[in-house]
Amino acid sequence: MVLEAIKYEHGSLQILDQLRLPYTTHYDTIYSSTDAWHAIRDMRTRGAPAIAIVAALSLAVELTNTKLSSISEEVNIFIIEKLEYLVTSRPTAVNLADAAKKLKVVVGEAVKREGMTGEGVREAYGKAAEQMLVDDVADNEGIGKHGAEWIVRNAGLGEEVSVLTHCNTGSLATAGYGTALGVIRSLHANKQLKQAYCTETRPYNQGSRLTAFELVHDEIPATLITDSMAAALLKLKGPSEKIAAIIVGADRVAANGDTANKIGTYSLAIIAKHHGVKFLVAAPRTTIDLTTASGDDIVIEERPGREVSFIRGPKYDGVTLDRAAVETIAIAAEGIDIWNPAFDVTPAALIDGIITEIGVAEKGSDGKFNFEKLFEVEATDIKPSTVGGL
Repeated sequence: MVLEAIKYEHGSLQILDQLRLPYTTHYDTIYSSTDAWHAIRDMRTRGAPAIAIVAALSLAVELTNTKLSSISEEVNIFIIEKLEYLVTSRPTAVNLADAAKKLKVVVGEAVKREGMTGEGVREAYGKAAEQMLVDDVADNEGIGKHGAEWIVRNAGLGEEVSVLTHCNTGSLATAGYGTALGVIRSLHANKQLKQAYCTETRPYNQGSRLTAFELVHDEIPATLITDSMAAALLKLKGPSEKIAAIIVGADRVAANGDTANKIGTYSLAIIAKHHGVKFLVAAPRTTIDLTTASGDDIVIEERPGREVSFIRGPKYDGVTLDRAAVETIAIAAEGIDIWNPAFDVTPAALIDGIITEIGVAEKGSDGKFNFEKLFEVEATDIKPSTVGGL
């Protein structure tokens, strides 16, 4: 059973508090867009696809449980203001802005209909937000399928391969199944996975806390390494373990293929290039931002320094782990200055392919990505034999 990070029923939304994982499973109830803004900002919910879904559904819940104006235009204005507010919670993640833009269009079109009421606008918004939840799971399953097929076909290492991933891109970062971790799940389901390796992902430890938690939960063969061990892993164990690829997620993919993802991704791409290992980005098409020309135009969020200088976890007395006694521990010298960017940008030149829900985008003969093709076709138009040739 795949972990469920988002629990939604009409008028009710709960999110798994990921700051308490992997030692405590606790769901927070989200009553409003304000609750969602703080949950996203505090990283109780995280992952580009997931925060877009949580934001959209939080407003659906708020609209359901709030007495609204009967005038459609007033409800439209209310929704637009709330969506713009939600986008400010994590500005680097394009999925959130993309979802807000699409939802604005939905309510805008609803308002234009003759005889439309405020209640009608609310219903139109709610249906669109709920559909985003359904679509995200289907998209992730497509990413997993296409990514697994591409790796086995292009790595040249046989039918069983190992992969390395960074941060958390699984059920906890999406509506379900996952993007990069979805590819790992597909490889495992097809009995094509030898071993999954995950980095700890400092400073927030999404890899050691969340990805490792999902891999153990799903009984996928996996090994945790520190961020600084990746190069040594590829050199010392790459051939014997048949490490075919490094697969990561994305918070924003620029029009030229430059990709913003969790800090540490850029260095992994450099390591992959040096060792001749495929470097792949797994993300739905909503993460590709054709209005952002290159990585130079991506705003990188900077986080509080305390995330680097402190760490939280349950008390360990040398024998037993007391899950109820969660403590905060200082791990840096007092007074040291700290720089804590949440993301870095990997140049397109280091990326072998962008795995989407309809196929894997590769560079053309000119060495450049052409994402326009991804938006000219639907999944039904892609045949398995041409998945890697977009």
